[in-house]
Amino acid sequence: MSDVNTGVPAADDARDKSQDFIRDIVAADVRAGLAGGTVVTRFPPEPNGYLHIGHAKAICLDFGIAEEFGGYCNLRFDDTNPVKEDVEYVDSIKDDVRWLGFAWHDREYYASDYYERLYHYAEQLIGKGLAYVDSLSADAIREHRGTLMSPGKDSPHRTRGIEENLGLFRRMRAGEFPDGAHVLRAKIDMRSPNITMRDPVLYRIRHAEHHRTGRAWCIYPMYDFAHPLSDAIEGVTHSLCTLEYVDHRPLYDWVIAHTDTPGRPRQYEFARLNLSYTVMSKRKLLQLVEQKHVSGWDDPRMPTITGLRRRGYTPASIRDFCARVGVAKKENVIDVGLLEHCVREDLNRRAPRAMAVLRPLKLVLANYPEGQSEDMNVVNNAADPSAGTRKVPFSREIYIERDDFLEDPPKKFFRLAPGREVRLRNAYLVTCTEVIKNAAGEIVELRGTYDPATRGGDAPDGRKVKATLHWVSAAHAADAEVRLYDRLFTTEDPDGLAAKSAVDITTLLNPASLEALGGCKVEPMLAAAAPGSRYQFERLGYFAADPDGKAGAPVFNRTVSLKDTWARVAGQT
Repeated sequence: MSDVNTGVPAADDARDKSQDFIRDIVAADVRAGLAGGTVVTRFPPEPNGYLHIGHAKAICLDFGIAEEFGGYCNLRFDDTNPVKEDVEYVDSIKDDVRWLGFAWHDREYYASDYYERLYHYAEQLIGKGLAYVDSLSADAIREHRGTLMSPGKDSPHRTRGIEENLGLFRRMRAGEFPDGAHVLRAKIDMRSPNITMRDPVLYRIRHAEHHRTGRAWCIYPMYDFAHPLSDAIEGVTHSLCTLEYVDHRPLYDWVIAHTDTPGRPRQYEFARLNLSYTVMSKRKLLQLVEQKHVSGWDDPRMPTITGLRRRGYTPASIRDFCARVGVAKKENVIDVGLLEHCVREDLNRRAPRAMAVLRPLKLVLANYPEGQSEDMNVVNNAADPSAGTRKVPFSREIYIERDDFLEDPPKKFFRLAPGREVRLRNAYLVTCTEVIKNAAGEIVELRGTYDPATRGGDAPDGRKVKATLHWVSAAHAADAEVRLYDRLFTTEDPDGLAAKSAVDITTLLNPASLEALGGCKVEPMLAAAAPGSRYQFERLGYFAADPDGKAGAPVFNRTVSLKDTWARVAGQT
């Protein structure tokens, strides 16, 4: 069983814990007694959007480290920007963390819980002469900060005295000034080679409604101020961040060192997850949603956790993917094929099989008795004997895939053709005898015969056929809509190409990323498929029932095709 403090379930597909430099650091700290006997990590999302697959990696690392070292992982919302945050995002984040298999129990926190204490720490810095109120505009502050090649310049307000700064800061809190009139800045070093340390802004004025504190506050702390202090207040021992925060670590340590916080957390950085054919910026994902390029945050083409869930991905497959990716010190791009391989591998074990015909073509078996039907006993999942069997009805008229028939087949086409015999999976050997066309010359129906002696799909005389087709009984089939999803972008590196070409990211969207097929025919048991239930449609891929479906009129999303290019690239079978 998993550690009771984190609630991480012991998954039957869990892989051996791979060691990495973060775990080495934590282990060394524990041995040295630096963690105070208990490792405490935190997952600190800002509630300004939905979580994506990159966040899943951070969740697995933060909660996984706590589990492995017998500690705790806090779920803390860094809700310091009321303009962009919403309770909708808070709820979605909690749903996603739970769905991935993690629990935080009573360790749910918000930076807004600490507003009064954070304000106290800010006044403490002012009292020490380490912070001042600056009245420059945002553009002027940016200009004074300098560049990587040139040092910054002191603000003319940097020499304000302690009492004047305290008075102005208290008036800022009281709401006497409009947005942008003043900010509170740390007084560090305007000539530091690290631009982050050039008197960073600690507080700004925001007259906006906060989703938890309402109008109680009109000044809000910056992330770089609230983050280390929140870690310290909560007793976090290891604050794990992605590499973009390397330059922020000196500021993190500076804030902790110059305030009388109860804890002394340490920050460590690792490479974030970058995935091919994907963007990971919440700002860009929000753009796709707001401009209606996708149906919402849970669109199955989105890399959001809720989108992946709707598409049919399993928590186990995402955790497995994160474990395979590992924890690195250098940024790299992971082939999306690995993610697809992980869900194929998981669903191959879990998903029951079913038959569905996406582009139906009717085949009438002229020698099968009219009005008769029979049930074929079919194995639900050959990879899982415990999944049992089901009954699939067979009748005189069946549907096959239109792509499984060619009137004039090329040499290596072994599926159905005039005069050719093929196997219907779990049913009979059948032969096409006639092709029916409409006035436009289009094939609308096939006629054929079946061999009654081949029930189950094998001929008693031992004759062989080269193709096995899936099928659905026309008399018993349920109608369904099937949505076929492809990559959302046409290029492996949409962010890089958009920046290089100076184009909007939406110009790189794949116009063929969604194909919705109506009039599909599925076997009867799929008519009542519950939303989220997953199946392998034989010969087609893995599919999940979508919430848009209704009883008797299901909708299925293709999670992934059966073809596994990653396994071939990786030398697997």
